[in-house]
Amino acid sequence: MTAMGMILGLALLAGGACTEGEVAYRPSPEESSVPELFRLKPEAYRYELEPVLSTPRYTVSRLRFPSPIATADAENNTVHAEYFEPRGGTPGGRPAVVVLHILGADFPLSRYLAARLADRGVAALFVKLPYYGERRPRGGPGPVPTKFLSSDMERTMTSMRQGVCDVRRGLGWLASRPGNDPARLGVVGISLGGIVGSVAVAVDPSASRGAFLLAGGDLSKILWDMPETAKFRQSWEASGRTIRELKALTDPFDPLTYASRLKGKDVLMIAGNVDEVVPPASTRALWEAAGRPPILWYDCGHYSAVGYLLPGIRRAVDFLAAPGPPPRPRPSRG
Repeated sequence: MTAMGMILGLALLAGGACTEGEVAYRPSPEESSVPELFRLKPEAYRYELEPVLSTPRYTVSRLRFPSPIATADAENNTVHAEYFEPRGGTPGGRPAVVVLHILGADFPLSRYLAARLADRGVAALFVKLPYYGERRPRGGPGPVPTKFLSSDMERTMTSMRQGVCDVRRGLGWLASRPGNDPARLGVVGISLGGIVGSVAVAVDPSASRGAFLLAGGDLSKILWDMPETAKFRQSWEASGRTIRELKALTDPFDPLTYASRLKGKDVLMIAGNVDEVVPPASTRALWEAAGRPPILWYDCGHYSAVGYLLPGIRRAVDFLAAPGPPPRPRPSRG
């Protein structure tokens, strides 16, 4: 089996001996500057780590830990992730990043990205967002919310909050692992993953870098216009509600709300100049608010970006694997 085949077939592999551990999260003094919606309390939590794959350059293990946000759906309250750990050490510790997937899931793409990071000596934790994969409720009486994005926008925003908090816990778990440098933590995400990731990097004091592909700000505009939410928009309008009310609901979870916190962090943005889902105007708004970090524009839309993903991933991997400047002290907020 080829290396690519091993990554794409990861979900089908039998696991090895499962180990358990505990992480005691102790917030830094900077936690008081984190917006209350995304703040984590001091808490010890258990995790399970199950090896599933070994290659000459890295190992892969399935990781499970409790979400810091509890919902009514028990399955959704356990975070499922896959840890791609490079072999060998790095003087001073290796960089470590959380990898986030697209709205349509496409886990093989995220695994490919995580594997390429591990090839370059970057520890990569591929995290499945709320209501994806094993986190999706299976059957049961009555209507069951089964997706991150749904016509219930209030619940969708709860999923957004939970996703950001899950990423923050994932960053804390990475920081606790031997060989990882807690000063070189980051997030990389595509589409939905880029939107969630940009908020997580902005609000988390421990995150120093982020790469966001096909992402942008102004959630109300994105949700109002994107093809996948046409029926949700119709339902929203039929109930007499307006885009202004949607904006009031989404602003507390919008990357634009927190983008100024990205200034001083290492950020790379990659976008499509005719994107029909995340409009270029939304990307530019996030870019401007974040302090105009490096940005790469491809001549593509959201769906036609598939032809540019491999070079885009290479650029993101190069960026996240680079040593980067020494961390700058950030003034405490609040």
